[in-house]
Amino acid sequence: MDIRIYVATQKKIEWDLDTCYVPIYVGAALKTEKNPYGYCADNEGTNISLKNRTFCELTALYWTWKNSNADVAGLAHYRRFLSNKRFSTNAQKALGTKEIYKLMQNYDLILPKKSCLWGTVKAQYSTGQYAKDYELCREVISEKYPAYIKDFDDISNSDAIYICNMFIGKKEIINQYCQWLFDILLELENRVDISKYSVSEKRIFGYLSERLFNVWLRHNQYRICEKYLMNTDTTFMVRVKRFVHLFNYKVLKIDVMKHAARRKKKRKSI
Repeated sequence: MDIRIYVATQKKIEWDLDTCYVPIYVGAALKTEKNPYGYCADNEGTNISLKNRTFCELTALYWTWKNSNADVAGLAHYRRFLSNKRFSTNAQKALGTKEIYKLMQNYDLILPKKSCLWGTVKAQYSTGQYAKDYELCREVISEKYPAYIKDFDDISNSDAIYICNMFIGKKEIINQYCQWLFDILLELENRVDISKYSVSEKRIFGYLSERLFNVWLRHNQYRICEKYLMNTDTTFMVRVKRFVHLFNYKVLKIDVMKHAARRKKKRKSI
């Protein structure tokens, strides 16, 4: 079984990763310096590398869809990996080839554990992006994939989702997802005017895809194995957030996931 987890990056990866991890230099078509690290690049073969500023890590996903022949493929970030470790900054603790192979005998996809939001998916998106774009995305889905509208609305009203566009799965399933996802996003791209958006706001398609991934998962009901999302970033603010999370979990005995589940159950009882 050929397993390839593509690690989207624009930086040199210092970690000695398992052989299943393949760094992919994203946004390569936008760079004046051509692929300085000699990695696989998202402007090779069939690609949308030029869209990296608006599609973010999805240019790596598109490349994987169109150019990778792996039996099992996945997407990770240069500082984020799926792991058995809840708290670690060592990328060598990321899932390895042998474990991924075993998991693929019983599951279709390996995903990060769901993240809880303080509010609904739709409301959370609208705090940093334009709500009108979210509605326009729903409009595109209603036209192209009406069977997914209930799933879209259910996810929009939920408060926990899989984030970061990270996963490991069987390539035939990933191909099906990409066909669906990019059909929606490329049509949406034709309908939105982002010319006056800020740098962050222009990442609209990357942000929306995180929500759409959950819509697709809800509709298709694959066998899912959840693992921890390990962040190797050691900058000050990330360390602070990690400390708070660890303190809540170890000292105060507060599990964010369970706390969110209780909030959701309480709301339903009202």
